[in-house]
Amino acid sequence: QLELVESGGGLVQPGGSLTLSCVTSEESLNHYTMAWFRQVPGKGREGLSSISPRGVNTYYADSVKGRFTISRDNAENTVYLQMNSLIPEDTGVYYCAGVWTLIEDATAPLSYEYDNWGQGTQVTVSS
Repeated sequence: QLELVESGGGLVQPGGSLTLSCVTSEESLNHYTMAWFRQVPGKGREGLSSISPRGVNTYYADSVKGRFTISRDNAENTVYLQMNSLIPEDTGVYYCAGVWTLIEDATAPLSYEYDNWGQGTQVTVSS
């Protein structure tokens, strides 16, 4: 079981940017597909983006495509989510998640497919 720790959330004005980080110190992420999810009150976790174990492949939901960029540094056991052109609808708790795999692929992340989760970090987009 990975211990994932997110950071980088906060309050930002519409049009602004934030970079979220997700780090683990317990185990190498080399064999994990990693993803970012977002949750707002009363709704389930929305899969926003995923990245394959070596970073070759990425996936983005339509709601964030062109604005968010997922990346990873396996040497640092860290995954990032660069968020640009933020809008109020991006407000929510952002979770990092990982699943062990031998497949170098990135598909639409579904919460039930991931068994390692961080505690979440709040992002609020408001003027």
